[in-house]
Amino acid sequence: MTNSNVAKKFIESHINSLIFLKIRWATLLLIGGFTLLTIIVVAWFADIAHINNFFTQIHHFQENPPIWVEPPTKNSKYLVLPTIILFLIAQGIMKISPTPKTWSRVLVVGILLGLTIRYLSWRSLSTLNLDNPINGVFSLGLFGLELLTLSSSILLLFLMVGVKHRGGEADYFSLAILDKTFQPSVDILIPTYDEAEFILSRTVIGCQALDYPNKKIYLLDDTNRPEVKKLAAKLGCKYLSRDNNYHAKAGNLNNAVSQTNGEFIVVFDADFIPTKNFLIRTLGFFQNEKVALVQTPQTFYNIDPIARNLGLENILAPEEEIFYRQIQPIRDGASGVGCVGTSFVVRRKALEEVGGFVTESICEDYFTGVRLSAKGYRLIYLEEKLSAGLAAENISGHAIQRLRWARGTLQAFFINSNPMTIPGLSLIQRLAYLEAFLHWFTSITNVGFLLMPLAYGFLDVIPIKATAAEYLYFFLPYYLVNLIVFSWLNYRSRSAIFSIFYGVVFAFPLAVTLVKTLINPFSRGFKVTPKGIKSDRYYFNWNLAWPLVILFLLNSVSLWFNLCHCINQSWEVTEQTKGLNLGLFWSGYNLLVICLGLLILIDVPKPDIFEWFNLRRVVKLRVNEQLFWGITTQISEVGAEIEVNHNFADDFLGATLPVKLKIIDAKICLEGKITNIEMSGDFPSIKVIFEKVNLSEKRKLIELLFCRPGQWQRQETPGELKSLWLLLRVLLKPRFIFERKPKIKPTIVTQI
Repeated sequence: MTNSNVAKKFIESHINSLIFLKIRWATLLLIGGFTLLTIIVVAWFADIAHINNFFTQIHHFQENPPIWVEPPTKNSKYLVLPTIILFLIAQGIMKISPTPKTWSRVLVVGILLGLTIRYLSWRSLSTLNLDNPINGVFSLGLFGLELLTLSSSILLLFLMVGVKHRGGEADYFSLAILDKTFQPSVDILIPTYDEAEFILSRTVIGCQALDYPNKKIYLLDDTNRPEVKKLAAKLGCKYLSRDNNYHAKAGNLNNAVSQTNGEFIVVFDADFIPTKNFLIRTLGFFQNEKVALVQTPQTFYNIDPIARNLGLENILAPEEEIFYRQIQPIRDGASGVGCVGTSFVVRRKALEEVGGFVTESICEDYFTGVRLSAKGYRLIYLEEKLSAGLAAENISGHAIQRLRWARGTLQAFFINSNPMTIPGLSLIQRLAYLEAFLHWFTSITNVGFLLMPLAYGFLDVIPIKATAAEYLYFFLPYYLVNLIVFSWLNYRSRSAIFSIFYGVVFAFPLAVTLVKTLINPFSRGFKVTPKGIKSDRYYFNWNLAWPLVILFLLNSVSLWFNLCHCINQSWEVTEQTKGLNLGLFWSGYNLLVICLGLLILIDVPKPDIFEWFNLRRVVKLRVNEQLFWGITTQISEVGAEIEVNHNFADDFLGATLPVKLKIIDAKICLEGKITNIEMSGDFPSIKVIFEKVNLSEKRKLIELLFCRPGQWQRQETPGELKSLWLLLRVLLKPRFIFERKPKIKPTIVTQI
């Protein structure tokens, strides 16, 4: 063995020892904390004097709280006065400033922080029930779960003051790209593992259509498929592969980086297609030598599986929108932008300086961004939809993505790229990255909130000791103001009501993933999200549903027990002992939430692997040597639906006719067959399936469907009242019962 090999083995052994040490201490900290809490609880139940006296003193303070955490007792009309005043103030601010501006955002954030402090003061000084160990354990446990959620919310509110939007900067910096005074070389990398050829071809074609001459496109095949190599040759892009799959996507990218030499590197996932102006809008930022990476948002050209399963297509914005509309601009203001693995540009020099893409974690993108920041480079977030990808097409794929992201993020505690410990980051940057960790820990809170009502019903536990007057005076203003400004603060990307159900559906698998990762972070590989799939039937995801089904049954029993308790006790006794019977309402609320969660887990049929877009274009048709004009209503890569301005149904009804058509403004000439004719008013609507589409026309078709600048528009989620109505409608009219014959093709509305 050579000296270099010996040195290499020594270094690898040393690194492995350090990683093991990190794993051991992080895991021991988790186990040690849990063990300590268990010992304290056991000592309390065993009536150990010191422990019992400690909690007895706290209980005494709770029974005699400061006067400023007690509601007014002389005049009950003042109980709802804070709620009314703050509601009117919030509504007034949103009316004057329909979109958050600096002044309005700071004002609302100040109100929310004040209300949060007021609420926490009341909860911590007046509502904890420590009169016996069993009440105390559940009371402190519930308060701890609330603190976990509120710490994430408070941190987000604090960071929200410095939100950045860079559209104006992009306008200025893009001038150098347009006038060709700044035209560095660009390598576009498209890593692929097992994606279908039709997905890869439109991504490559979209990259080739970019309005930028000094670029090279590389298809990085991590499965060495001969058909993919042929596809690359056919499309005219470069093909790279390797002999192994070490370090998955990160290893694939690093392999390509070592074989390319462009000044800048662009990464698109295999299913992401850029609009033509992607490089024009992003590359200009790099005129500043300190900028290492520019990230753009992910958006999707197919329907979010949650919206589709609920029957709310084109009504709900995709789940990711809140991250890209609100969270990323917040992190940009704190210089803590997260790299999300696709649709970004990175400076090669900076990437090589940090050792390439991080291979320590399955979230190579996120921690590569952390390393760049730690080296003093700037990461920019440009909130413009400059590409679109294929979202998970069923709820199982959706869950696979989320669990992978959670596991990859939490691996930070065990690697050298941990943003909490890596040298070079400022305090504000660490806080921005900390918020990302806290987000995943809230899955524990979601599980706790689903389980807590069972303590009321089965154990007769009272974790919150408060009267109806206290809820009206302290809880209602906090809850209501948060509710009405929630979607305003996130730019109408998600309503507060809908956000609840997103958390519930994946609460248990995320909580299990969190615990497993903290105990054994590198236990196994990960699953790639399946793409390009179709189904012809409804499918209920039992793997995700069974915890919710069990909870539904238990909450039903708990609701019955709580109802019996409420009936058997007089109102006066209830006021003195339990305050408001929160368990009764909480169980009912959980049943409603779980019902909707179970409906989300029923995948509706998706019989077409191609997406159809609502796109109106003038077309000229030639059928049996006769000429007709029409307007498309929907177009896909494989066909179109066209309203024809002449009634020829009598002549051609029932026939499968060859047709030649030309999409006038895009200059696309296609051949196909008319497979269906339906009367729509005075004129027929025909369905055409394309045949014999050559590569030149396919390029034009892909550019029309996916690459038009500005085509991916923001979608606004309905407000809280409309969201509530929509959810009630979904509950009363479930899609899998009332829509047994699904639409043949889903549609996405794009810019006309």
